[in-house]
Amino acid sequence: MDDRHDMAARFLSLHRKGRPLLLGNAWDAGAARLLAALGYEALATTSSGYAATLGRLDYSVSREDALTHAAALAAATELPVSADLENCFAEELEGVAETVRGALEAGLAGCSIEDWSPAGEGRLYDVEAARERVRVAAEAAHGGARRLVLTARAENHLRGVDDLADTIARLQAYEEAGADVLYAPGLRDADQVRRVVEAVRAPVNVLARPGLPSVAELAELGVARVSVGGSFAFVGYGAAAAAARELREQGTYGYSDLVAQGARAAREAFAQAHPQASST
Repeated sequence: MDDRHDMAARFLSLHRKGRPLLLGNAWDAGAARLLAALGYEALATTSSGYAATLGRLDYSVSREDALTHAAALAAATELPVSADLENCFAEELEGVAETVRGALEAGLAGCSIEDWSPAGEGRLYDVEAARERVRVAAEAAHGGARRLVLTARAENHLRGVDDLADTIARLQAYEEAGADVLYAPGLRDADQVRRVVEAVRAPVNVLARPGLPSVAELAELGVARVSVGGSFAFVGYGAAAAAARELREQGTYGYSDLVAQGARAAREAFAQAHPQASST
């Protein structure tokens, strides 16, 4: 689909309260094609997963690198792709708008903005500053012929601020500022999820993590989207590390079953992406 305005509309339409979109976070083009072949309806980048492919930790990638990576994922499949753009790689408002305009040029269907800055030792923006940053991002995302689905993130629960009332107040402010989707990563139980969903009108994204209800239960709570962050990427790193340790420390090949599973999944996914190659 070449019309990225239609792609954004398609992406937003997949956010259904009670029938959540499972958003597959891909760390490279091969992962994007694998997730598409497995039936995911939309994809997202993962800042931590992408940084790992470069041998770096999270928040160590530049705006240019992130947008180039996001464009490669957008081109890898026909699915809508949303980019994890951290704090839009900017402290100044014009820099926020510039990043969102870059996301449009990259062919994305959506992008996110966080209310936490990695500058210095890191800090949460105060709510009024964060609201203004979301407003500027929303204007850039919605102001042209092509649009982006803007996800505004309240980072409290990932940054040691376990204050649900403040999280809800932030999400309400971001909704008023024009965000299409609201996201508070790090919610820890069904009650927190329910209170967030009931406090806002916009679709709510939840980060899948141990201790949270199942997807079916999140659907009953009215969640509209479930994403995994860097989890899938680090499942891969964990499996590779376990296999490497086994070979080095035990000299055995117990990881061979995983090799066969991975090779089969890759063959099937990549043949779907390039069917002409399967006959050669």
